[in-house]
Amino acid sequence: MCGISGEIQLRAGRPASLAAVEAMAGTMTDRGPDGHGAFAHGRVAFGHRRLKIIDLSEASQQPMVDAELGLAIVFNGCIYNHHELRAELTERGYRFFSGGDTEVLIKAYHAWGPDFVKRMYGMFAFAILERDSGRVVLGRDRLGIKPLYLAEVDGALRFASTVPALLASGGIDTDIDPVALHHYMSFHAVVPAPLTILKGVRKLPPATILTVEPDGTRKETRYWTVNFGPRPGDEKKSFSDWQDEVLDTLRLSVKRRLVSDVPVGVLLSGGLDSSLITGLLAEAGQHGLQTFSIGFETVGSEAGDEFKYSDIVAKRFETDHHQLFVDSSRALPELVNCVRAMSEPMVSHDNIGFYLLSQEVAKHVKVVQSGQGADEVFGGYHWYPPLLESRDPVADYARVFFDRDQSEMAEALDPRFVGEDHSRRWLERMFAEPGADRAVDKALRLDTTVMLVDDPVKRVDNMTMAAGLEARVPFLDHDLVELAARIPAEHKVGGDGKYVLKEASRRVIPAEVIDRPKGYFPVPALKYLRGPFLGLVRDVLSSQAARERSLFRPDYLNRLLDNPEEHITPLRGSKLWQVALLEFWLQEQKI
Repeated sequence: MCGISGEIQLRAGRPASLAAVEAMAGTMTDRGPDGHGAFAHGRVAFGHRRLKIIDLSEASQQPMVDAELGLAIVFNGCIYNHHELRAELTERGYRFFSGGDTEVLIKAYHAWGPDFVKRMYGMFAFAILERDSGRVVLGRDRLGIKPLYLAEVDGALRFASTVPALLASGGIDTDIDPVALHHYMSFHAVVPAPLTILKGVRKLPPATILTVEPDGTRKETRYWTVNFGPRPGDEKKSFSDWQDEVLDTLRLSVKRRLVSDVPVGVLLSGGLDSSLITGLLAEAGQHGLQTFSIGFETVGSEAGDEFKYSDIVAKRFETDHHQLFVDSSRALPELVNCVRAMSEPMVSHDNIGFYLLSQEVAKHVKVVQSGQGADEVFGGYHWYPPLLESRDPVADYARVFFDRDQSEMAEALDPRFVGEDHSRRWLERMFAEPGADRAVDKALRLDTTVMLVDDPVKRVDNMTMAAGLEARVPFLDHDLVELAARIPAEHKVGGDGKYVLKEASRRVIPAEVIDRPKGYFPVPALKYLRGPFLGLVRDVLSSQAARERSLFRPDYLNRLLDNPEEHITPLRGSKLWQVALLEFWLQEQKI
């Protein structure tokens, strides 16, 4: 797990700027505290920050150059089946000089070309230079677990693992993208790829290979899609059969994510998903497993911790459990560091929870497994059941999911940002794509391949990597995602959601954890803005920078500020925190 950066000069005869690449890499010390390196070859330069997880020796240092094959690479992520791929490549005659997964990528690319990504289980973002042809190939994993941002600057294409890294290289167009702003205000801060909130920054979509030729020609290829609906023979399977397959596939997914040369822990929230991961790891023979939970103080009737449930799991499986209690007096000063760690503004209340938890966990381990993705993959959210019989999927999804309709958008945004209903049009295009016929399957596909990528997955990457901690997400193993897409929606959204997963989990974890009310990392102070948190929001929105930027209409901001607890989105988020967080992020990025 690391941070990568690079520049590809698109104008003939001009070398890449190694200074720009090193400036980008220099911002990512937290992502890679264990080593750094840079490489330049004519029109291409790569930079790297390393977090040592697999092959702790210097033989796996990056950028990695294989002079014999004429290839160079920078890579962020982890390939869980690298041992198997290494054995296959060795049989084909390849010789290895390191014990890590980075070199496996180089050999695999040489052996199979860009299609090598289809053979990999893991999370990854990479750039590979072909020395002799000058071609550069960039890629991102199937579910977008590892980020890759792009920017065109002064005749060059730059890339990096974070937006702040790209900004450090200079020359980026930092104007607000109006379409992205509309998405931000509609999809609770999610901006679907390839857009970002900044006009000059784009992100490579998940499951995509980008090939850049020496003459600057570019080609994007999507190498993986997931189709929702049964395959031939699936109609014969019983509910029990599906439970068996889910549990067997998840067992293998959890086992894959144990590949490491350092210990692997678990972020144990006390919910079904992380509890099941913990139980399966214990079942696989992981004794003395380190588990970690976080809690905040209660605000009103909103409980701030779930220690009751995480304690049950920790006791049952005899883990080495760590509780971290954080009161608001600690959360508030750290909030600015949390926002600085965001590659894009992310509104979820539990960002600060993940940030603080990661800082603590990193004192004990360098790798954890985490339960993100189960709600999207197995239908755990409340907006899925109404879509089972929907005759107007777009309208029904928008009603329960969108933070604001177009009329409120006109009330909220400065007139120069009010245009057509971009988010509604985007949703219509997504729901019209083939591969999901039922309304509920269209929603599940959208949430799995887009919303999941740019909300919980990005949140986990940003907040854990800010502490030099690698997070692995077993529910996003592509075999498991493909399996879940085949399961009838009724088996997923029934029983208050995640029905098939819950019933399968009864064979592994205590019933009181399965049948408990649904929860998450709760941070009540950012949902019910009061006291110093409300004061911070007022300061951010009344600052000179905010007034000069004037993204939002003053009367709308005043309405939110006068009574923030009345203005809550359909998904139970604070509208005030959403607008303030965007301005807060822009200010902290010096935009």
